[in-house]
Amino acid sequence: MSQAEAVRPALRPLWSLGLLRSEIAMTFRRWRTLALLAVLAGVPVLVGIAVRVETGGGEGGGGAGGEGGPAFLSQVTHNGLFLVFTSLAVTLPFFLPMTVGVIAGDSLAGEAHGGTLRYLLVAPAGRTRLLLVKYATTLTFCLVGTLVVALSAVVTGALLFPVGEVPLLSGTTVSFGEGLLRALAIAVAVALSLTGLAAVGLFVSTLTTSGIAAMATTVGLLITVQILDTLPQLHAVQPYLFPHYWLSFADLLRDPVYWDQLQKNFGLQALYALVFGSAAWARFTTRDITA
Repeated sequence: MSQAEAVRPALRPLWSLGLLRSEIAMTFRRWRTLALLAVLAGVPVLVGIAVRVETGGGEGGGGAGGEGGPAFLSQVTHNGLFLVFTSLAVTLPFFLPMTVGVIAGDSLAGEAHGGTLRYLLVAPAGRTRLLLVKYATTLTFCLVGTLVVALSAVVTGALLFPVGEVPLLSGTTVSFGEGLLRALAIAVAVALSLTGLAAVGLFVSTLTTSGIAAMATTVGLLITVQILDTLPQLHAVQPYLFPHYWLSFADLLRDPVYWDQLQKNFGLQALYALVFGSAAWARFTTRDITA
């Protein structure tokens, strides 16, 4: 074995890191990705303006917190930081998961449709490594998308409403700095809540060579599961549906934090990631790539 051949296996992890950087850069340079992030950034602005207009900016306005509104909406006029929690509660049921479904569904199917998947596999990446890179890129989008919502909400909330100490759901009050840390923790928790959906989308992406079909199927599955999670007749199976514990992030606004629902959520997402990630690997590693 030559010295170059002996060194090559040790360099593969570094090459994979380079592939990951290249994949992330390519994903976030696409106009579609930028448009999705722009939509996510616009949601807190629209919510903040709507609350400001309805309440006239007054701290005592209660119209925005009427029945049927998000749990944190009534607190936005008192503290702009609550716009972060409200915006995440508004985007999590559909907007955030939809964007993740688009990115995950197109991850492999889009490459196959464009004729670049076979080229990628000619390079010494290996199918398993390429699959992991695609999933890691989707998870990066989950985090970036969630942080975009949170950052837009922080800026909008600070511009439109007063900010200060943050009253928690348990009745205690924390400093604005700790409130920001809790907002960051909530953003990370929301991003982790999307890991199961990302694995589902990746699996769907291995089943077709049409990026549009994969995206539509993933979003369609998301909507179907969301509907199933609201039917009282299916209460026995609902704890096993990946969106069931998504709103458990609110427990991070308690002192002490309630970890029970959060742990169930993270465990369920890990299970979905394992099951559908394994299914994606089994499908992709045995698939005949002809285009």
